[in-house]
Amino acid sequence: MNDDDLVSAAKKAAENAIIPFSGFRVGAALLASDGRLFAGCNIENPSLSMSVCAEQVAFMNALSAGAREFTKVAVWADYDQFVTPCGKCRQLILEFAPHATVLMADRNGSFMVRKIGELLPLPFRHRQGGDKG
Repeated sequence: MNDDDLVSAAKKAAENAIIPFSGFRVGAALLASDGRLFAGCNIENPSLSMSVCAEQVAFMNALSAGAREFTKVAVWADYDQFVTPCGKCRQLILEFAPHATVLMADRNGSFMVRKIGELLPLPFRHRQGGDKG
């Protein structure tokens, strides 16, 4: 799957966004290393802390289907500028797709490409068993 196809899948996912409060439509598409495609859209809730980002939905779809390795993540927003993943989603991407390429697309069809390490250069890391020095 090429980058344009992945961005198109993210844009299509955004059609299902539930955005009664912000009106800000976002879709995400995630390419697993085995070629499977997983998508998600943002879903808002009156209890704002229960709202979820498109990237989170895509990853939960993928992980619950058994996918564990990912190569690319596309994020499309119905906006005139590139929208980068939020900090929470950057951490999620880094955790489950540490070598992923992230494509950030605007409504005009343009997109910017970065590695997740560029978007989150100093991530939170937890060592199993705690830090022993």
